[in-house]
Amino acid sequence: MNRRTAFSALALCALAPAAQAQQVLPTVTVTATRTETPRFDVPASIDVVDGDTLRDGRLQVNLSDGLAGVPGLQARDRQNYAQDVQISVRGFGARSTFGIRGVRLYVDGIPATLPDGQGQITNVDLTSVERIEVLRGPFSALYGNSSGGVLQVFTEEGVGRPALSFGVAGGSDGAMRTSIKLSGAEGRLSYLLSASHFETDGYRDHGAARRGIGNAKLVWRADDDTRWSVVLNSVALPFAQDPLGLTRAAFDANPRGADPVATDFDTRKTVSQTQAGIVLDRRVSADHALRVMVYGGHRRTEQFQAIPVATQANNALHPGGVIDLRRDYSGTDWRWTTKTAVADRPLTLIGGLAYDRLRELRQGYLDYTGDAATPQRGQRGALRRDETNFVSNIDPYLQASWQPATDWTLNAGVRHSRVRFDSHDNYIVGANPDDSGRADHRATLPVLGVLWAASRSVHLYATAGKGFETPTLNELGYRPNGATGLNFALQPATSRSLEVGVKSRLDGIGEFNAAVFQTRTSDEIVTLTNTGGRSTFQNAGSTRRSGLELSAVAALPEPWKAQAAATWLDARYRDAFMTCAATPCAAPNVEIASGQRIPGIARSSLQASLAWAPPQGWRAGVDVRALSKVFVNDMNSDAAGGQAIVGASVGHVLPIGAWQFSSFVRVDNVLDRIYAGSVIVNEGNARYFEPAPGRNWMGGVSGSYRF
Repeated sequence: MNRRTAFSALALCALAPAAQAQQVLPTVTVTATRTETPRFDVPASIDVVDGDTLRDGRLQVNLSDGLAGVPGLQARDRQNYAQDVQISVRGFGARSTFGIRGVRLYVDGIPATLPDGQGQITNVDLTSVERIEVLRGPFSALYGNSSGGVLQVFTEEGVGRPALSFGVAGGSDGAMRTSIKLSGAEGRLSYLLSASHFETDGYRDHGAARRGIGNAKLVWRADDDTRWSVVLNSVALPFAQDPLGLTRAAFDANPRGADPVATDFDTRKTVSQTQAGIVLDRRVSADHALRVMVYGGHRRTEQFQAIPVATQANNALHPGGVIDLRRDYSGTDWRWTTKTAVADRPLTLIGGLAYDRLRELRQGYLDYTGDAATPQRGQRGALRRDETNFVSNIDPYLQASWQPATDWTLNAGVRHSRVRFDSHDNYIVGANPDDSGRADHRATLPVLGVLWAASRSVHLYATAGKGFETPTLNELGYRPNGATGLNFALQPATSRSLEVGVKSRLDGIGEFNAAVFQTRTSDEIVTLTNTGGRSTFQNAGSTRRSGLELSAVAALPEPWKAQAAATWLDARYRDAFMTCAATPCAAPNVEIASGQRIPGIARSSLQASLAWAPPQGWRAGVDVRALSKVFVNDMNSDAAGGQAIVGASVGHVLPIGAWQFSSFVRVDNVLDRIYAGSVIVNEGNARYFEPAPGRNWMGGVSGSYRF
């Protein structure tokens, strides 16, 4: 990202014509600190992305498309629906090869992150999202394990007379999405039902996918003090080919290609998930309130990998190339809120207890049938692994917010988190021993923040806190040197964070936020070995993440809208350690020196957008996203190059009586850049690069009718 690109993107905020009437920016209320508070009054970095922004002029398939404007957050374009979207917050979660880890996820208050810290967000139907809150910094730790950041999705609630909406959109590479939504309210009951179907041939070879999502949200207000919410959702991914990453040579030669072993083994994934949750909000009195949340669900995943037949056949301890996971999960969160006073100054206390449980049946099979001399690759073969894993956490927590003076607010909290792992080996055959085992991890996580209202339009704050991150079941999945069973020697990483920031709201000018932060982590979890097509992990000393985040929303004349966000993040290892450089590697053979950059993290990023968005008629917008280079491994021997990507859209909104129609056409990567949309950190076969599309287009039409 060069200076000219950065200057041009920031200049978008000044392109609108001068006018006398300026926008009045709305007051945004957030719940990230577990109380409804104006974002301006919270001593933490919180951004809110509303549903219209997520959907406007977009295909409404990838959550990452609408989050580029959040500073400190990197949502990468994998172009691989066999893996979840890649999200990191201030560098946490960047090493995840699939799914989301290091960032805590919630949908309507229900966890989308399992007790081991592994999460996924594929069950979110963007058609019905009302807003997304992104919490960064020390206060994230109050959500427990793997809370480098917190991302909360809230779906819409039905209001008024019944409304029926539909949408059809399509684009490059055979992409097609259809959706339908019904919402409304009748008396004390409100309802929202939505469903969508998506399919694509894929930008890359062997990248086709189909996905269906269904959501339901029912809210029953039994009386003025009692509210019941029921949330149901289901996702089916019956078909998602996995083109795998590409080596540097393959990426340079043909970014649209797939690694040959992907087609040889027909690498792919299928997923099905159904879950339900119930939330009770009860105002006991004017100063006391109770909130109870209970949820449960089931997720089935089958993944076919590309493990050499000889590796599977010649090692009696190898778990095979097909992973079959069946996960049943459930949990509850009880919370009591009290409003009182100390020294005649208002005090809010929140006490709660969270419990979550996961039961996983993990099985491994050979990725071929027949004998090793004439194998039928990509077919489920003989059983090679069978175990039942349990993970649970029980976390009491306490938070307080006190105003000792009119212009001062103190926020404090503490959470004690206990995470237990228990594995029962069901596959004890021949040389394969009983690998049952258990581990118990505990941490007390304090957080303290102070906010000073220097004036009506400028607030200053500082926060500090401690967090921790256990290894996930996927990271525990394999022991070093080919041994069987879970790697219970792997320990959690612990972190200490400090943040100082300023928030300003200037009448007629806009809203500007800045935050400086540093996080020091001990026992960082990194790659140890690569052998037999598997990676194992180790704890490797300390790391440091230091950064600066800037964001601005301009109060331009209606209907202009302008916004910009920039992040600088320096993430480095502070201790040297040994790791593996290639596959196979059964023992670490390369030293990673102190001061090396942590891979998967861009040092700088910038996003800016300018839009003409009247409530009806024609509308248009342009946006720029720029990212510096991203190292792909701990050795920093290669990197995905930096890039600046331009997108543009035009649309039209047409009301006709009780109907409202909208349409759009969008072009992404207008300049047709060739770049890696994401990287697979420390990929054992040096297949680090996941290419993003060149110039591509999409368009769609939607309509709604209010009965």
